[in-house]
Amino acid sequence: MSTIAVPQTALVVLIGATGAGKSTFARTQFRPSQVLASDAFRALVGDDENDQSVTVPAFEALHHVAGARLALGRLTVIDATNVQRQARASLVRLAKEHDVLPVAIVLDLPEGVCVRRNAERADRDFGADVVRRHRAELRRSIKGLAKEGFRRVHVLRSPEEVADAEIVLEPLRNDLRGETGPFDVIGDVHGCRAELEALLGDLGYRLRRDAEGRAVGAEHPAGRRVVFVGDLVDRGPDTPGVLRLAMGMVSDGTALCVSGNHEAKLLRALQGRKVSIGHGLGESLAQLAAEPPEFTRRVQGFCDSLLAHYVLDEGRLVVAHAGLPERYHGRASGRVRSFALFGDTTGETDEYGLPVRYPWANDYRGSAMVLYGHTPIPQAEWVNNTLCLDTGCVFGGRLTALRYPERELVSVPAQQVWYEPARPLSSPAPAAEAGADTMPARVEPDVLRIEDVAGRRTVQTAHHGRVTVREEQSAAALEVISRFSLDPRWLAYLPPTMAPSPTSARPDLLEHPDEAFAAYRGAGVRRVVCEEKHMGSRAVVLVCRDAETARLRFGMSDEEQAEIAGAVYTRTGRSFFGVADTRRLLDRVRRACETAGLWAEQAGGWLLFDVELLPWNAKADELIRENFAAVGAAAELALPAAVASLSAAASRGADVAELLARTTRRASDAAAFREAYRRYCAPMSGLDDVRLAPFELLAAEGSTFEDRPHDWHLAVADRLVAAAPATFRTTRRVEVDLDDPAAVESAVAWWTDLTAEGGEGMVVKPADNLTRAKDRLVQPGLKVRGREYLRIVYGPDYLQPANLTRLKDRKLDTKRSLALREYALGLEGLARLVAGEPLWRVHECAFAVLALESDPVDPRL
Repeated sequence: MSTIAVPQTALVVLIGATGAGKSTFARTQFRPSQVLASDAFRALVGDDENDQSVTVPAFEALHHVAGARLALGRLTVIDATNVQRQARASLVRLAKEHDVLPVAIVLDLPEGVCVRRNAERADRDFGADVVRRHRAELRRSIKGLAKEGFRRVHVLRSPEEVADAEIVLEPLRNDLRGETGPFDVIGDVHGCRAELEALLGDLGYRLRRDAEGRAVGAEHPAGRRVVFVGDLVDRGPDTPGVLRLAMGMVSDGTALCVSGNHEAKLLRALQGRKVSIGHGLGESLAQLAAEPPEFTRRVQGFCDSLLAHYVLDEGRLVVAHAGLPERYHGRASGRVRSFALFGDTTGETDEYGLPVRYPWANDYRGSAMVLYGHTPIPQAEWVNNTLCLDTGCVFGGRLTALRYPERELVSVPAQQVWYEPARPLSSPAPAAEAGADTMPARVEPDVLRIEDVAGRRTVQTAHHGRVTVREEQSAAALEVISRFSLDPRWLAYLPPTMAPSPTSARPDLLEHPDEAFAAYRGAGVRRVVCEEKHMGSRAVVLVCRDAETARLRFGMSDEEQAEIAGAVYTRTGRSFFGVADTRRLLDRVRRACETAGLWAEQAGGWLLFDVELLPWNAKADELIRENFAAVGAAAELALPAAVASLSAAASRGADVAELLARTTRRASDAAAFREAYRRYCAPMSGLDDVRLAPFELLAAEGSTFEDRPHDWHLAVADRLVAAAPATFRTTRRVEVDLDDPAAVESAVAWWTDLTAEGGEGMVVKPADNLTRAKDRLVQPGLKVRGREYLRIVYGPDYLQPANLTRLKDRKLDTKRSLALREYALGLEGLARLVAGEPLWRVHECAFAVLALESDPVDPRL
């Protein structure tokens, strides 16, 4: 059996006369979804696959579908005769437009075989002259297929060869998705061997030297690998020394290397091709001339083997010398290679005569991190999940590496200015005279743009798949987000809505723990924790240890915001307090974290909490006055007077007994309503009366904590309460084994006592926190609210039998779905935040939560 290697992403063009067996070959070797047959498109357009009169619109439709598949990176096979050069040319152009390799598979079978096969098909009345014409056209062009642009050409000349062939799909050479690191990605070296050796030492690599003491390899004890971004050569004092070390590491498997434009030019020079000797090439050629010829031949082979870019770590990391837009990731074409080596220019030159490069990174919106060099800058800075690592070592700057996935920068200073730049390098970042600077990466202050959120959007989440935001939802969220008073760089997370427990079967209750327990038991959850539900305002607290963390990690260049070093904000991203009060409250939180030992435990200097801010009236004062107090006051004024009037009428013998009884009940319900909301309103003299009840530590530098059990989170909260009881409040809780009837009964009794005392109720959560069952996300919590508290939600008269019966028919599925989607979006945003992704990627999730909140779901649920 002979194998035909085909790239996993390619346009495969089957070529052969009618009757050559192309369709049979396609059905045998490829999936049906991969094959686009001209006959099938004729049938789609004209109802008859043999109707040649619809060939033009049929092929227009075929090309459109092929283009859509190639844009998505799908292998696409064109099943048509394709014997005419013009037909093939349009397909080669299509492949080039989508930067995939065009592959030709030619079935050059004998004329007699094709004629016989056509004769055996009742739907074919083609004569031998058609086959003869097809074969003549094929014979004229078969030797020139490579010149037409086909990167691979496979020819099968007999039925036996066709039957013996086997298609083998192979990844492109730049596809190293299975290589997951960790990596140390090093910027442009440009012949600075001493600095490279120093940087490798600071990164923890052990150099291997030959008998003459020259570094010929390096290995990391933890198995890390280097990825060079290219431009190892030219300008610097020791290009051969850099190449000797880099080539040794690549040969040993301890490094990868992509080509830079300087390697490409050096290769052309070594091949004897005409090139201009400038920009440091002369120095490299002179240095190589002093080396043995076999070394130069090895250098030539090494440069010739270098690819333009690599896709690593399941597509999460892309390395290219000059950077690479997302549409080129994992693609193969001259255009992709040119961009990866040289970038894109505007066609203009600056005052130094150098090309002005198009700032592609400013518009980058891909999920993969892109690391590159090429254009020297004084200090590496993140732009939209991309990072330029060329910090001008050869020009007297620094040699810089990024530790991946840690996103930590490490650099060493140049020993001297080795080469005067055409364009002055701005003043380098402050550095010690020797040794490495190690800096945590920060989130770039690049916020959402209108094009990131307008229209229909889809957000891919790790825990709930794709979450769709409709166009009208986006419009509603834009209205909300445009009014944010919070600096968007603090907007790390928006908490999800919470689903209520299933409706209680008990005649006098709307919610009861039994249904929540049953719901989790049905989902396969065996242990839950019941947490006291505080009556306050949901809040997110982001606190930095100091102003320096606020500047480095969150990009807070504004002095006032850096000094505040955090935020306290609502579910819609608005700051709870003004600048002064926010600063005071965060100072209290910051000191409590210090006393509780949290700063010592969590690296990075920032913490993100999900809390309840108490009392309720601290921020809901307007809501209470306009929605609750107004209703209570009106009822208190009108109903007692109505009862008195009806009582007087009854004493005079009027038949008002039923109306009196109903009005008396309404007065009693109104009094209960006033009592219900008043118990959650505490005297407020200022910020000193505000309390925070934390129930989850969401994230810190490098970590999210949804996989930690709830008892861990509540233990953190207890430490904060112990450290600062005047700032924090305890969340009471009960853990329940759902297989233990006594434990369940005890938890129900606890809820009954809690609500009888005036408590709002409780939230039942899986004890393990993030939980999946049958590969589906389980609700993170179900709220079970008390009988009297629900008067605030549903109104004073909700317990009247007719009202309660109607409310028991409330529809919960939409609310449950909303809660799960928002929960997944929140987790996704946190994961992106701690991974150091650009802020617009974090905001994408927060924006989606706001958008989903615009759905017309009963807010009382």
